[in-house]
Amino acid sequence: MKKIIFTGDAPAPIGPYSQAVLANGVLYCSGQIAANCLDGGIAAQTENVCGNISAILSAAGMQMSDVVKSACFLADMDSFAEFNEIYGKHFPHKPARSTIAVKALPKGALVEVEVIAVKDRTD
Repeated sequence: MKKIIFTGDAPAPIGPYSQAVLANGVLYCSGQIAANCLDGGIAAQTENVCGNISAILSAAGMQMSDVVKSACFLADMDSFAEFNEIYGKHFPHKPARSTIAVKALPKGALVEVEVIAVKDRTD
């Protein structure tokens, strides 16, 4: 069984996709960009992105500690250290992660993060 997850506490999708889909206890969260601070630097955008992810997780009955995998996209790999510092505050449980440098992101964003979370995982 799958359920589409949507919350007004995170940006609405800008295309034909869902914020997240919950299927068999696993949440697949679409990539999130900073909705309200695209003029801000990497730190502000990363904080905003993590807030968006937290809101979507909450709408699915989950929390940041339920994230088991993330994929992080940076428009400039020179921002990696600053991004990593903010990201680490939100994911102290250290989920598996990929970080990829990309040529460009939607709306000129500096960072995009997508996550997979598991509600009933065993540690």
